[in-house]
Amino acid sequence: MQLDMHYYGTYVMARAAGINAEAAQIIAYAAQFVDDNANKDSINFKDAGRIDAQATAHHALDIKNISKADQRQIWVPFHFLPGNEGNSFTERLICRKNSTISQEMYEHNLSLSDKEYALELLGITAHVYADTFAHYGFSGISSRKNKIINNSIEFQDLKPEIKKYITKKEKEFRKKYKSETGFLTNIKSFLIEIASGALGHGAVATYPDRPYLVWNFKYEKPKRNSGTRNNPATFLEGCEALYKMFRKFAENNSKYAESSYTQFSSIKSEVEKILFTQANKKGRIKAWQNAVKNGKLYQNAGEGIFKYDEKILHNQRNSLDKKKNSRIALNKNVYRFYQAASVHRNFVLRTLLPRHGLVVA
Repeated sequence: MQLDMHYYGTYVMARAAGINAEAAQIIAYAAQFVDDNANKDSINFKDAGRIDAQATAHHALDIKNISKADQRQIWVPFHFLPGNEGNSFTERLICRKNSTISQEMYEHNLSLSDKEYALELLGITAHVYADTFAHYGFSGISSRKNKIINNSIEFQDLKPEIKKYITKKEKEFRKKYKSETGFLTNIKSFLIEIASGALGHGAVATYPDRPYLVWNFKYEKPKRNSGTRNNPATFLEGCEALYKMFRKFAENNSKYAESSYTQFSSIKSEVEKILFTQANKKGRIKAWQNAVKNGKLYQNAGEGIFKYDEKILHNQRNSLDKKKNSRIALNKNVYRFYQAASVHRNFVLRTLLPRHGLVVA
């Protein structure tokens, strides 16, 4: 999923579920920051304190994706949570929408709602959970099971101008892959596995993350048809699942909740309408904003949604470096995000996946 869903859609689902505006914004910022937090540099203080940053992403085509360790530490726990279906280890690592593992993940993270980093953790949880509804069928490690047959992608009911737009984006995507891997074209290497579409959903570019697409393709190994991937329907399932998770959180944490909430059934058709919006990212964001402004998604019509700015947390992080007293970090959102990311990663990799017989990292 992209910014329109991870920030704006997440904010709306949290507000509709009865979480107050201030808490919902922290949750939504954390949900989107999972995709923007690629910095691994430590933060050092003059009193000898230090924060070891917890990266939760790589920039889309960052050359650092060649690291097998990073795939297991970042891609698996934050973007391609294993679904644990199938026989082989690599099959079981494939992400499945709304899997049992994903449900256990969010139940555990909700149980930590008394922690100072609870809202940031809920945002990270929302990101990981939502991604199961977009990234299903692919895994976060380099695997031949992620490859597809060239030119097998087909779209349904797509406006000509949107098809032109997304195919142009795909060409840019593949061109950048090629430019970053060209110096190793004659060498069998892990990097070539990435360039060939063996990592994540790189083989189908950003199509799984576009909410309006109805499409299909053919996997290479084993050769099979993906079946129709109805992104609007699946994303709608994801929105309802997020809503239910946020509703559970609001019911058990009155300090973050408002006195009333909106039933998902009453906004389902409006959410579906937004998801079907065939537009670029800016246009899709506008659809969420307009629906909120017009009071179609929850009470407090005209409230609006603050524009997401990833620089806020990056600047907050940068402002801490070389400061005299390390204790000033404790109440910063970016530090609480690092705390939450560490807790989530450790639970998924060291407890949750091993509980299901998956030893990933």
